[in-house]
Amino acid sequence: MSQSKQQNEQQQGQQQQQQPQTPPPKPCYGIVKQINSGDSITIRGQPKGGPPPEKTLILSNVIAPKLGRRTVNTNVETKDEPYAWEAREFLRKKLIGQEVTFIEEKSPNNNRVYGRVWLGKDQSGPSIAELLVSEGLVTVKRDTRISSPELTKLQELEDAAKSAGKGKWSTATPSSQHVRDVKYTVENPMSLVDKYAGKPVKAVIEHVRDGSTVKALLIPDYYHITLAISGIRCPAFRQDGTEPFADQARYFVETRLLQRDIEVILESANNTQFVGSILHPKGNIAEALLAEGFARCVDWSMNHIKTDKHKLYLAEKAAKDKRLHLWKDYVPARPSEELSGTVLEIASADAIIVRMNNGETKKIFLSSIRPPPRPQKQAIGEDGKPTRAKDFRPLYDIPWMFEAREFLRKKLIGKPVKVVVDYVQPARDNFPEKTCCTVHVGKVNIAEAMVSKGYATVVRYRQNDDQRSSYYNDLLVAESKAEKSGNGLHAKKDVPLQRIRDVSTDPAAAKSHLQSLKRAREMKAVVEFVTSGSRLKLFVPKEYCLITFLLAGVKCPRAARITPSSGGMEAEPYGDEALAFTRKFCFQKDVDVQVENMESKGSGFIGWLFVDGVNLSVALVEEGLAEVSNFIEQGEHLKTLKAAEDRAKASKLGIWKDRVEIEVEPEKEREEERTPAKRKIDYQEVVVSEVTDDLHVYTQKVDQKASLEGLLSRMRQEIAANPPLAGAYTPKKGDLAIAKFTEDDEWYRVKIERVAGPNVSVFYIDYGNRETLNVTRVAAMPAGFAGDKPYATENILALVSLPKDDDDKKAAIQAFREDTVTGKPLLLNIEFRNQGVPAITLVDPTSKEDIVKGLVTYGFLICTKGNDRKLKDLREEYRQAEKEARENHRNIWQYGDITDDDAKEFGVGR
Repeated sequence: MSQSKQQNEQQQGQQQQQQPQTPPPKPCYGIVKQINSGDSITIRGQPKGGPPPEKTLILSNVIAPKLGRRTVNTNVETKDEPYAWEAREFLRKKLIGQEVTFIEEKSPNNNRVYGRVWLGKDQSGPSIAELLVSEGLVTVKRDTRISSPELTKLQELEDAAKSAGKGKWSTATPSSQHVRDVKYTVENPMSLVDKYAGKPVKAVIEHVRDGSTVKALLIPDYYHITLAISGIRCPAFRQDGTEPFADQARYFVETRLLQRDIEVILESANNTQFVGSILHPKGNIAEALLAEGFARCVDWSMNHIKTDKHKLYLAEKAAKDKRLHLWKDYVPARPSEELSGTVLEIASADAIIVRMNNGETKKIFLSSIRPPPRPQKQAIGEDGKPTRAKDFRPLYDIPWMFEAREFLRKKLIGKPVKVVVDYVQPARDNFPEKTCCTVHVGKVNIAEAMVSKGYATVVRYRQNDDQRSSYYNDLLVAESKAEKSGNGLHAKKDVPLQRIRDVSTDPAAAKSHLQSLKRAREMKAVVEFVTSGSRLKLFVPKEYCLITFLLAGVKCPRAARITPSSGGMEAEPYGDEALAFTRKFCFQKDVDVQVENMESKGSGFIGWLFVDGVNLSVALVEEGLAEVSNFIEQGEHLKTLKAAEDRAKASKLGIWKDRVEIEVEPEKEREEERTPAKRKIDYQEVVVSEVTDDLHVYTQKVDQKASLEGLLSRMRQEIAANPPLAGAYTPKKGDLAIAKFTEDDEWYRVKIERVAGPNVSVFYIDYGNRETLNVTRVAAMPAGFAGDKPYATENILALVSLPKDDDDKKAAIQAFREDTVTGKPLLLNIEFRNQGVPAITLVDPTSKEDIVKGLVTYGFLICTKGNDRKLKDLREEYRQAEKEARENHRNIWQYGDITDDDAKEFGVGR
């Protein structure tokens, strides 16, 4: 060694002794979060508190092939270098989620951090760089200026890999086959969804944007997609501020999914973003996020999930109950009121009528559910709105509506229930106010049971809308299970169509069922409607038809009625009580019926009806609400009926309270039969309020004038205090409502007769006139004003009819109106009834003249034929008046006799 060289070495040694020695770097520990490339690793530390720090290391002394990438701003794409993907995948499968030991070695030339990494908790584990080199997946740096035992060993391993032809040193396949074709854009996202057809696809999660949005690489087709997890939404990172728990939610997902082998089910696509479920061997990440309170269920994407969505609702409910994270301030909806009562009626598939324990009857709606919807395909009217057939029956013509009603009926009718008021839905969108409740019968939530059967669906709400059922999550779970099982509305096929025939108003069709009903003797039925104490409408499942049914053996007083063609008919004494008794006894209940015969005229079947073995005819008679019919045949029930009637008479119940029974000797009775009946005169003071074009006369009793005026005054005061909201009421045929009369612009009570687009035809029940109005002039009836019976009564004229000629008809009606519609009181006498409608005569109280007879005398009306003994004298007077008009050729008789001996006018036969 030369002297100069020795001097240099001595100087360097002295400098090293003078400079402080750098201590060797200490090993660090962490868990591998992400593999960035074949030689770059991101490691997450494990501190005791606070968010874990992350460190990205480039492996020392090796160079890996570069992965292709896409620049977001410029959309410039680069391809992989050969074996870049294999190197990345080798590290991913070895290291993701594993504990490693690493030593940092900062590069003197740049800010990159290099280092050596060992698998495990100390340096005794395998060296990651050595493993990569041994597999021939990276290149070892060959810098002659640097020498170390580690580098030397790597070079030796590389030489061995080259000799063995491993990895990138292999000549068995061309290098082009080791380059991925990554597809960063999909022109038609839904086509990719359709391609995989809901089947699981292998994938790797490449990036976690937030807890519910990731970037995934589908294997082996290498589609690089953005995926929103179906059914949930996690807190997001926004420019205006990160939402609470967004970091925790993303960390939760990263530690479980980032660069893990998973499966994806693509369920839909929204623009360039896909929507789907992520399947991990250890469970559904959506369910895990919900259970930890890091996510909320969202309905718009929940609908895409095909199976087990109920598990997500249950997981969210569990997090709410534990007040976890997003739900730390959650307060369950507290019911506003709890009541108990008994179910009287199933009003529809989502509404019931309950008699509360305090005696109040209340209509309530089941919270947060929607009944079976109407068919989507409907005819379109001229106004562009859907129309329906005249004989459309929602209960039978809407699929699953009948089954839903039957489910509620069998579960609830007559049963005690607990009612929890969840919220009151105000009147809006033409719908009235609704009291929405959860109803329990025993321990069963009836809405939940109904949804689980597929007879209803659950209403979806906005995220911050708390007006929902207090058991909303339970309803969602029930719906999910029903969808999975294909129950009810969720069935793909076998949708029931209730082809139920209504023969209640068709005598010929009803007669075709008579023999089969009589042969059956006793069969099951359901009471669908109660018209009066002894007249009902039944559904007979065996015959699959609706029938009118009249109770045998009894005669009930008639109840009050309001019909579209009349202002209504007053109830006979105890008629309304009989109707109420029958409704309470059997309405919407399962009954047994025995058909004996049919009406001589009409479509009604006559027979016996039993509820739990109790004969309704006997029950009515025993309560004094019916009497034994004089026409009852000798039979097994006659003795029972007579005994019940005797008990009611003895106790002076109902109709027997004020009735005096007079014993008539047989001989005297026969004598009275031979004596001609006398016409009964019982004048009522009335005013004529309306005369129709077919000569139906509406009258009001004079002594009820003050009551009517008081009713209208109170009603208008109520309307002034709470004016109806325009458009808030949707009129339906048959509804009682209020309307503004065109002539005086005042509110009156009406019955809706027809709705055609914006036009509503109404009948003024207290006056008898009709009018067609715009829907804006019609409103809902204020509470408390529907109970008063109509003040106008429909009548026809006894013993006369209109002429056939249209001009003669108009002249007759005009003459009658001039004589009667003056506001002047007249005397009305009911001579007989025709199909329940009173046939009357009218007398001027001042002149004592018969107004109708006067019109016959002047040749405006025609006398009808008949042989009623009671009206023999009156009919003869009218005939003489008609004879006089003919002889003097007055009005309709001016050109001679216009009658036809075979004509059948209204009222013939009286």
